[in-house]
Amino acid sequence: MIIEFGHFALILAVMVSAFQLVVPAYGAHKRDARLMEVGDRAAVTQFFLILIAFVALVHAYVVSDFSVANVVANSHSTKPLIYRISGVWGNHEGSMLLWVLIVALFGALVALFGSNLPATLKAHVLSVQAAIGLAFGLFILFTSNPFERLDPAPFDGRGLNPILQDPALAFHPPFLYAGYVGFSMAFSFAIAALIEGRTDAAWARWVRPWTLAAWMCLTIGIAMGSWWAYYELGWGGWWFWDPVENASFMPWLAGTALLHSALVMEKREALKVWTILLAILTFSLSLMGAFLVRSGVLTSVHAFAVDPQRGTVILAIMLVFIGGALALFAARAGELRQGGLFAPVSREGGLVLNNILLTVSCATVLVGTLYPLALEAMTGDKISVGAPFFNMTFVPLMIPLLVALPFGPFLAWKRGDLYGVAQRLTFAAVVALIVLVASAAWVQRGPWLAPFAIALGVFVMMGSVWEIGYRVKAGVVPWPEAMRRLRNLPRSVVGTMLAHFGVGLAVVGIAATSAYRIETIVAMRQGDHVETAGYVLTFKDASKARGPNYTEDLVTLEVTRGGKLVTTLTPSKRLYDAPPMPTTEAGILASWRGDLYTVVGDPQKGGGYAFRIYFNPLVRFIWIGALIMFIGGGISLSDRRLRVGAPVRSRRRAGAVA
Repeated sequence: MIIEFGHFALILAVMVSAFQLVVPAYGAHKRDARLMEVGDRAAVTQFFLILIAFVALVHAYVVSDFSVANVVANSHSTKPLIYRISGVWGNHEGSMLLWVLIVALFGALVALFGSNLPATLKAHVLSVQAAIGLAFGLFILFTSNPFERLDPAPFDGRGLNPILQDPALAFHPPFLYAGYVGFSMAFSFAIAALIEGRTDAAWARWVRPWTLAAWMCLTIGIAMGSWWAYYELGWGGWWFWDPVENASFMPWLAGTALLHSALVMEKREALKVWTILLAILTFSLSLMGAFLVRSGVLTSVHAFAVDPQRGTVILAIMLVFIGGALALFAARAGELRQGGLFAPVSREGGLVLNNILLTVSCATVLVGTLYPLALEAMTGDKISVGAPFFNMTFVPLMIPLLVALPFGPFLAWKRGDLYGVAQRLTFAAVVALIVLVASAAWVQRGPWLAPFAIALGVFVMMGSVWEIGYRVKAGVVPWPEAMRRLRNLPRSVVGTMLAHFGVGLAVVGIAATSAYRIETIVAMRQGDHVETAGYVLTFKDASKARGPNYTEDLVTLEVTRGGKLVTTLTPSKRLYDAPPMPTTEAGILASWRGDLYTVVGDPQKGGGYAFRIYFNPLVRFIWIGALIMFIGGGISLSDRRLRVGAPVRSRRRAGAVA
């Protein structure tokens, strides 16, 4: 009965979204305040109805209701509770329900907290957001119904893919979808602005919090996926340039450009046309990611195995929204008033350079991702575009971006002094130079460009720190005065500094682990040992163990350094009960110096096992950097000036008016 109730709630939600699509837009056209206010109630109602449907599906997974086809296909009675819950979004149907839930959530948040928005703009935003929810709601009901019943019901389910039964994968998709779908709000604001023919600094202020929230979620979601692939897939790497990985990375690049472009629009009312176009393209890339994952055109560990017919429907939805949005943009772009002029060397100029490099980088990733698909469709030839292509095209574009990044916050608006900024960054440059020399002397082996990349990351980090020091006049004014200035800094400034610092830290981790990784492949019998990266690993014994829903062959490796015991690693090979699928569990010794990463291979004919052992220097800096970026975004989002709506008048001014 609960499943039928959830199905009925989803049907009602689709009907409400159709109502929300039409009535507020008509009210905005007629300037009828009552009709526009209906959109608020419809948005909140739609969210709660979809939430009821989602909770009903979660309940079916928790109680193992095998009369539901979706539960049978993706769950099993022996699975731990957390993986029964995460199984809801570990499949196509359930993840699409999560998708429309997040669409409705963002619409409800605008309805509840967008009281300072102009009534017509708010009505159009909710109407466009409802159109997205309606399209995907109908898609779920007619092609991907998660509430379909089975009669008779089987005794047990087939289970979830074992590599998805992991804590990181329990939280990775919700954050990733919040990022993907969150950019729909920037899209809705852009379409609403084009409908009204009005873009100004206030519009940029309203759209930035939603873009920032989506960017935060996508940042931490990508980081979680990278972390999961690192320790779960047993390959020792953190990024593979997999097409589905790229599908999430491209909206992140475009969203980062959109954040900076909206800042120029807010401060100087410049780049209006470009900001609107970026808002459209960012969500378009999110829609393309949904198509790639669900159409069956890609073979990937991240992809859902669905039939091409449903992929065709998603492609049609993409064409409607992307084509319609670009057509409206082409029709209205000439009517948008341009902003003020600025010199090439200025804060605006730095942000324009940021946008150019980010969008070109996104384009290179797009070409590398889609070219094999296009070639196969036209000629039938199959090729693979991997890391060499992306390293040769993407990395060179990132180098000037990272060099320019510390300069931007120091440049003045409209016209800046590049030489003066370079003088202020002398401290950061000196620290980077010291790190360059120290890293080259410490490693004393190639690749010789790696110390420069590490120094570049340090330059970005020190530039971010020195920005705060310069603002609070550290070393110039007494310490109590500097602390007072620090407390009074806008949160958006502190958040930006942290985000840039996180970028630099991630660059250091990427450069170090890519250049100085050590790989050892060896066969060992019990009692044998191998030395790598200053560690001695001794094969102690092998045993069998039983988990909650799997059996595993467990290998014990004793790790010593300088004759002293450091730890004991237990890499293993697991065989899950349902479905019966083998997986590899890595044994990892984590440290600030780097990760000692061990993987057990197949048994050898003469006895013993094959082992792959990696040492990944500073690899943790990659995920710590992403976490710092996420925290920096949250601090910026808490700034009063970035809250939803127009700036609220201060109490002092309000009192004076009274």
